Amino acid sequence: MSMISHTPQWQALQQHWEEMREHHLRTLFARDPDRAERMRLSVAGLHLDYSKNLLTDETLRLLLELARAADLSGWQTRLYDGEPINVTEQRAVLHMALRNRSNRPMVVDGEDVMPLVNGVLARIERFVGEVRSGAWTGHTGRRISDVVNIGIGGSNLGPKMVCAALSPYCSDQLRVHFVSNVDATHLVETLRGLDPETTLFVIASKTFSTQETMTNAASARDWLLAALDDSGAVARHFVAVSTNTERVSAFGIDTANMFEFWDWVGGRYSLWSAIGLPIALAVGFERFVELLEGAHAIDEHHRTAPLERNMPVLLGLIGVWYANFAGARTHAVLPYDQSLRLLPAYLQQGDMESNGKRVGRDGETLEHTTGPVVWGEPGTDGQHAFYQLIHQGTQLIPADFIGAARSHHELGDHHDKLMANCFAQTEALMRGRTLDEARAELRAAGLSDERVEALAPHRVFPGNRPTNTLLMERLTPFTLGALIALYEHRIFTQGVIWGINSFDQWGVELGKQLAGVILGELEGGSAGEGHDASTCALLETYLHLRGAVGRGR
Repeated sequence: MSMISHTPQWQALQQHWEEMREHHLRTLFARDPDRAERMRLSVAGLHLDYSKNLLTDETLRLLLELARAADLSGWQTRLYDGEPINVTEQRAVLHMALRNRSNRPMVVDGEDVMPLVNGVLARIERFVGEVRSGAWTGHTGRRISDVVNIGIGGSNLGPKMVCAALSPYCSDQLRVHFVSNVDATHLVETLRGLDPETTLFVIASKTFSTQETMTNAASARDWLLAALDDSGAVARHFVAVSTNTERVSAFGIDTANMFEFWDWVGGRYSLWSAIGLPIALAVGFERFVELLEGAHAIDEHHRTAPLERNMPVLLGLIGVWYANFAGARTHAVLPYDQSLRLLPAYLQQGDMESNGKRVGRDGETLEHTTGPVVWGEPGTDGQHAFYQLIHQGTQLIPADFIGAARSHHELGDHHDKLMANCFAQTEALMRGRTLDEARAELRAAGLSDERVEALAPHRVFPGNRPTNTLLMERLTPFTLGALIALYEHRIFTQGVIWGINSFDQWGVELGKQLAGVILGELEGGSAGEGHDASTCALLETYLHLRGAVGRGR
C-alpha cells in the first residue's frame, strides 16, 4: 500500500500550506464577501460554520483530491457494507446498524443483523418500561430508585456523557450513577447514601472478565448481600450487558436479564447498543430512540452526500489540514452548554483511542502525524483557564465551538451572555488585535506614550486562529445523537486518510498484561524479577509503605 504522504496530492498540500501561512483570515474575509455564506452547512439540526478556518476554495479542492487518493468513498462503502475493515481483528465495524431506523438490511458475514438489533431493542424497551413504571421491584418488593452502571471505557463514558447531556429529560424518580475506576473511592462514594433495597446495578462488560469492572461488581454484590443477606437478591438487583452467558450466570445474574451486543460493535462506539441501557432507564425508551434517530440522520448524510458537501468528511479533512500541514498537535472541543461538559472527555477517548496509531493498516511504520491530542472544557469556564494559550501562545490550536440557540434553563439573560461569549471568542481568535490597534486603544484610555509603548506588545493578539462553530436550536436527544455521530464519522474520515485502522486499540493491552503480573507480586509481598530498576524500586517502596514487605498479605 502506497503511503498517503508519498502521493502527489500530499505534496501539493504541503506546497499550498507554504502559501496559506502568509495569509490572514481578516484578509480572506475582506477579499471574499460570500465566504461565510459559502462555507456553511446544515444537516440533521446541526448548523456548521467553517469559514473561520485557514483555508480557501483551493485548499478544499486539494483536500478532496487527497480524500480521493485515499479512496475515502470506497472505504465508506466498505464500512456500510459490513466488510471487516477492522483488519487486525477481522471484524466489521457496523455500530450504524444499532441506530438504523430505516431498518434496511445491514449485513455482516452474509447475515442481516437488523433482526438481532431489533430483538435486543425490544427487550430493552420492555425492561425499561418495567423499571420506570415500578413493575420491576427489588428483592423486598420496593420500587427501584437508583441505577448504578458499572463499566469502564466505552461501557462507561458514552452512557455517562449522554445522561449528563440529557439531564433535562431524566426522570426525577430514577437516578442514574456511574462507577468505572477500580479505585475503591469511586464505588464507596457512589454507594454512600443509596438504599440497597432500591438500587439496581447494570454490569457492563462484553466478556464479563474486565478486571476493573468485575472487581467493582463483586464489591457491589457484597454491599447488597451485607444488607439483604439472601443470595437470591442478586437476581433482582443486578442485570448484565454482556455476551458471556456462563460468567453472567456464575455471578448470580439471571441470564434472562442479560442484554447482548456483538463483536462488530467497538466499545467506544457502543452507547447505541445495550451499553446504552442506563441512558434508556434515565430518559425513557422513546427518548433513547430519538437519540438513535439523530445519529441515523447523520449516517444517511455521511453515506449519501457528495464529499464536498459532507459535513463529517469536511470536518475530518480540515483536521488533517491542521495536523499534517499546519503542524497542530492538539484539537480543542469547547461546548458552550453545561450539559455537554463531558463531551470533550468522550471525544478524547473516541478520537485518541481510534487514531492514536503509529503503523498503517499494512503494518508499516508511518512517516506522517496521525491523531491529535483532543481536549477541552465547557465555556465560559475555559475562558478563565486555558484560552490565554489559544489566543496568545506559540502553538496553533484549532478549536470547535458548540452551542445551542435555546437553553433548557432560560434564566434572565444568562443564555444570551453565554452565547455572546461563544461568538466573541471565535471572532477574537479570527481577527486578533494588531500592534497599531493596541496602541490606539491604550492612547484612547489616556495612557502616556511611554506607557503605551511598554504595554502595547502584551495586548497584541495575532489572530488567525482557526475555529469551527456548530450551532443547534436546542440540545435534544435527536441533536445529541447527530452530534455524536458527526464526530464518529469525522474520526473515521481521518483514519482513512492516514491509512490506519481506527477500530482496534492494542495500545491498552500491554499495560493490562503487566498489571496482572505486578498484582500477583503485590499480593505476594515482594517485587519479582524482570522489571526495570525504576519499577522494582517503586514496588518495593509501595510495599514498604503498605507494611507488606516480605510477609505477603
